[in-house]
Amino acid sequence: MFEKDEWTQQELYKYTKELEKEGINVVLVDTILKPLDNIETITYNPYEMSQMPENTVFVFYCDTGKTTKERLNFYRKKLPNHKCVSLRGGRGYWRPNYQLFDEM
Repeated sequence: MFEKDEWTQQELYKYTKELEKEGINVVLVDTILKPLDNIETITYNPYEMSQMPENTVFVFYCDTGKTTKERLNFYRKKLPNHKCVSLRGGRGYWRPNYQLFDEM
């Protein structure tokens, strides 16, 4: 899951479920001051984010996903004790009514 620098919306939901079982928090980070629909986000603030537990995973998004992917190394330097990932496609690919169903 952490081999890739970016997650799709489906992977975000899937990995969030898996990591929450292990007690790891996944936080969606808004870098463009445009919150996504139907999911909780926080605004990028390195100081506040560095105060979160060390096993927290931050998923950054912008309008297209390109800028946050390019800036991942910058975010990782600012938050060395946390995992940082980019949301693939950013806000443009976000489907507000998307749901992840458990397999039967």
